[in-house]
Amino acid sequence: MTLDEVRAGGKAGLAKALAEIERAPDAEATVALLDAAHAAPTAHVVGMTGPPGVGKSTLMNALIASWRQSGRTVGCIAVDPSSRRSGGALLGDRTRLTTDPDDQGVFVRSMAARDRLGGLAALTISAMVLMRALYDIVLIETVGVGQSETDVVGVADTVLFCVQPGSGDSLQFMKAGIAEIPHLVVVTKSDMGAAAVRARADVLGALSLGGGDTHEGGAHEGWTVPVMMVSSTLRDGIGALADAIDSHATFLAAYGRLGRTRHAQAEAWLVEAVRERFGREGIRRAGNLALDAAASPFGRLAEISRHLRID
Repeated sequence: MTLDEVRAGGKAGLAKALAEIERAPDAEATVALLDAAHAAPTAHVVGMTGPPGVGKSTLMNALIASWRQSGRTVGCIAVDPSSRRSGGALLGDRTRLTTDPDDQGVFVRSMAARDRLGGLAALTISAMVLMRALYDIVLIETVGVGQSETDVVGVADTVLFCVQPGSGDSLQFMKAGIAEIPHLVVVTKSDMGAAAVRARADVLGALSLGGGDTHEGGAHEGWTVPVMMVSSTLRDGIGALADAIDSHATFLAAYGRLGRTRHAQAEAWLVEAVRERFGREGIRRAGNLALDAAASPFGRLAEISRHLRID
């Protein structure tokens, strides 16, 4: 399928394309489709992460409703823990969403993380790139994070970290590996009152210790990480959160930040993909893995794979 054919096919066309990408990721038609999608991004990509039970799926549902109300189209990827028996998505997060199945402006895809430990599924990058060319917003919900599941930084433009009041999440956030992730921090279940206020204060304290890296050359250079409180069930604070996401998108658009971030993500994905397929020796034999400014990592990976297999 071509990118135009996927667009014309609506949700059914996208579902078919994703199935084909999963079935034959190295096929010439698949690489051509992903190259075309990579060259035509339209969406802002939002990654949502946080400990299990924090309310990510409920927040996801509220954000989708807010974006659809404002007329924006949304593509969603919900990464679930995997069933050891079938390998499929265990929790089925999309079953908890109240989206209209007939609404062509919303597409939700569940993915099983399987044996990946970074919080994302193997198909997430490809699916994101394709959805990014089709929708106004792409929202990715990761598997609940512990201390190392931080791969969402390599796929999203804006990262939300969710903290639940009264659960110790604020202490978890103080660990540097987590504190360096987000561009926005969301204290969920703000209707819990004083506990939510305390959680917000704890996170602000952690950020003041250097978690939100705003210094020159840092991941958030020039950006102050806001700590927001929302109640997804009451729809309280959702509009303000959507506005904050837009503010970060505007920030990234200035001075070429978004292009540089996405280029670095593409190069990092290419290196990891070569390592997964061919190991450290493959990385050495592949040589320079830097990408030209407009180059697609998918086409480059196909070239490298052919070269290494011939050798």
